[in-house]
Amino acid sequence: MLKTHTTKCPWGVALLGGLLLAACGKSDSPSTPAIEWTCQAPSTTEAPEYLEQVGCETDFQALASEPIDSTLPGARSVKVVLDTADDNALYFQNSTRYQIHYQFASTHLSGNGLPIVPALASFNASEYYSPERRFILGTVTYYEGPRLWALELSPYDTASAAMITTLFQKVKGSAFFGSELVFHPTSAAVEVEARRLPSDIPIKSTDDIYAAIDYQPLTLASGIGRLRFVKAADLEDEYLSYQDLAVLDEAPNDISVVQGLITQEFQTPLSHVNVLSANRHTPNMGLRGAMTNATLRALEGKLVRLTVGSTAWSVHEVSEAEAQAFWDAHKPAPVTLPALDLTVKELVDIEDVTPETGSLRDDIKKSVQAFGGKAAHYSILARTPSVPLLKAFAIPVYFYDQFMRQNGFYEQLDAMVADPSFATDPAVRDAKLDALRTAMKKAPLDADFQARLKAKLDQDYPGQSMRFRTSTNSEDLDGFPCAGCYDSHTGDPAKGWEDVLSAIRKTYASAWALRTFEERTYYGIDHKSVGMALLVHHNFPDEEANGVAVTSNPFDATGLDPAFYVNVQYGGDAEVVSPPVGVTSDQFLSFFSQPNQPVTYFAHSNLVPSGTTVLTATQVHQLGVALDAIHKRFSPAYGPAAGNTGWYAMDVEFKFDDDANPGQPPTLYIKQARPYPGRGQ
Repeated sequence: MLKTHTTKCPWGVALLGGLLLAACGKSDSPSTPAIEWTCQAPSTTEAPEYLEQVGCETDFQALASEPIDSTLPGARSVKVVLDTADDNALYFQNSTRYQIHYQFASTHLSGNGLPIVPALASFNASEYYSPERRFILGTVTYYEGPRLWALELSPYDTASAAMITTLFQKVKGSAFFGSELVFHPTSAAVEVEARRLPSDIPIKSTDDIYAAIDYQPLTLASGIGRLRFVKAADLEDEYLSYQDLAVLDEAPNDISVVQGLITQEFQTPLSHVNVLSANRHTPNMGLRGAMTNATLRALEGKLVRLTVGSTAWSVHEVSEAEAQAFWDAHKPAPVTLPALDLTVKELVDIEDVTPETGSLRDDIKKSVQAFGGKAAHYSILARTPSVPLLKAFAIPVYFYDQFMRQNGFYEQLDAMVADPSFATDPAVRDAKLDALRTAMKKAPLDADFQARLKAKLDQDYPGQSMRFRTSTNSEDLDGFPCAGCYDSHTGDPAKGWEDVLSAIRKTYASAWALRTFEERTYYGIDHKSVGMALLVHHNFPDEEANGVAVTSNPFDATGLDPAFYVNVQYGGDAEVVSPPVGVTSDQFLSFFSQPNQPVTYFAHSNLVPSGTTVLTATQVHQLGVALDAIHKRFSPAYGPAAGNTGWYAMDVEFKFDDDANPGQPPTLYIKQARPYPGRGQ
């Protein structure tokens, strides 16, 4: 028999161990006697397999785990199983030991007088989708930010309102937090069914919960640096060191190497600064009110250690000796870029850029040497069924090297680096690099190259405005992906040939931006080893939607809850990964591999009418087909098919555009795909 412990709580709210004991002792009215709940878990070091009641915070903690899907941070979850074959018996399962419902049900609720639990595939098909199911499955999650207890179903669960009601009432009557319990719909489909629930079941939307959360963990890591407060708009004039930890009002599009990042405005996990943080293995988090946070302000200008965890963050002061030891230990090993292949001197149609001769990974690496990472991956996409993209060609790195040599820019760079003040003064570096970029934007391009390019455009792209996109040997790579390091530009022959040449020169010049230069310096890269090829295709300036996606669920490190994560924005004016202040985008998980392919939205664009979404259900499906094809196509290079047993995903940029077929629904185009680094830790 279980040993019990009586827990009594005062009227109102008690906070113990970070969990809100909202229902303990609380009744429907002050005149009703308080309910006295009793802890059920034995007072031993080993947590129980399950409990039939949760009588106190200790019980919940003993069973709880971080949820598989940590889309909403600061949460702890306990999975629940209601067995209709056993008089609606309810079980709060040990959710650390049994990560999914099937593991618990097949262990404890199969045989011995109960029906046999079938194999996993049959269990999933019946218990999440069948109206004749034996089990009603859910999860109780405590959200620390809004101090909320919520009953949830899997996003793809098709349980009826009657089933949800049965489970809700059973959980409510079996737990100390029952009177505070709400129902949280986890997908659009579940939300539709939730509208049929009785009026006495309170409902909280994902938007409601997200708005009440003040902490957003992005890259999980620790870093030591000098804490500095800077406005994102001032970063062009404020020079940050790799020994700094930055607190910003909002997420910038780029930031030089720092030891950690805190932004007052929440970020999208696919923002450039978060991808950079993941690449650098430096902590990154959102914190509402960060610029005025008393704990942070008290440490301004001091050396501190910042730790970003999945449910909490911490910061404390450290000594100079500790800081120096940390920097020495975490300085990245020097990165050697792939050697440039200057033997390719032709403009090459994209299908021919990355021939497949054996190992896909090796074929991509070889192609990068002549055409850079973006074009090398785009070439694979061009030969992948179900992946729509624009007709394109590549200008090899040979012509960038030719441009640099013919105009003496390598010698100019040598002179800059030899200047002692260039190495020690960031303002001097900024000014001299700006002078180099200015000179590059005015320098001539080789006449023979111009003739070849003009002939190519006239023959294959007559009258089309063209996008010249950076594709270097120093991006989309292991060890130095350098997301957002370089800038692409558009040239329109209809505006004159000089407009095309100007676009190419400006794109080449972006290799020498200060932030990019600092990034390469931190990683010990020989700057003259950088080579820039160009991926060239027709430019659609007024797309109806633009977005980024990850082909696995970035909130699920276990792989047990697969989904595609998507950020998408209406039109092309608002940058989706670094939007203007006050602009939000649609953010959702698409459970593409599940029946009915449910979608869970946890943020919505404020550029479309309230209650609508940027993409239609048909467009979400079209995107899912392409993402699924991309994920599988690159698995032999980066994923399980290559022997990778860790978390794997591709980072994909896309757009929907109707310029090619005015009057028709916008068409999906994939813009690029590259390996995604994950969340850190």
